[in-house]
Amino acid sequence: MGFEEEYQTFLNAHLQARTGERLRRLQEGHKHAEMLFLKQVWWPLFHHFRYLHPEYEVNDFKDGKRYLDFAYIRPTIQISLEIDGYGPHLQKISRWQFSDSLERQNQLVIDGWTVIRFSYDQVKEKPRRCQQIIQQVNGRWLGDDLDQTTLSLVEKEVLRLAIRSGEAISPIEVEKYLKLSGKTVRKVLSQLVDKKMLIPASGTVRVRSYRLGDQIRHFDLINRGKNYP
Repeated sequence: MGFEEEYQTFLNAHLQARTGERLRRLQEGHKHAEMLFLKQVWWPLFHHFRYLHPEYEVNDFKDGKRYLDFAYIRPTIQISLEIDGYGPHLQKISRWQFSDSLERQNQLVIDGWTVIRFSYDQVKEKPRRCQQIIQQVNGRWLGDDLDQTTLSLVEKEVLRLAIRSGEAISPIEVEKYLKLSGKTVRKVLSQLVDKKMLIPASGTVRVRSYRLGDQIRHFDLINRGKNYP
């Protein structure tokens, strides 16, 4: 399915599963900025919304509740994704409110969350940079999942390098990273292209760089079913 259809399925599933304050927060809190993040940043990377929860409720450090724009949750992984607009409410924020906001974020980190924040302008104007940041953060668990595949050790290490980089990698970079000959590196890169794990990013007769292919960017080695909500 395309983005629009998958997005509506994702959102409707969460709406139907919620009641009370959790439902109200999703109805009122999930707006244009959050939708744009999914469309321009998340969807081009993964082509699915598995493990992603909009307006996710967590316990506040003041014994209340707070809501994260998005929570990405898998075993041992908790990532809070926040999209911050620059509006009048931020310009008028008091010193105490500013301190409170920092304390809330610190508490999330203490509770085991990785906190990633983007401005609305970043999502709108620099979506590729946002994708690279998410790719680098997700590289920690994606790199672990690679160990469950039948790829060779060298192939796994090349993919980990590409994941951490978030950009196209060159054969020379791989040679230096793995301390292997150019001939061996080009053979491994060719194998990964054949497996659709990498695709040529520049060059025709002689490829000068490679980037992650759909097989690695969109795959999920643990669970290929939806988890909505």
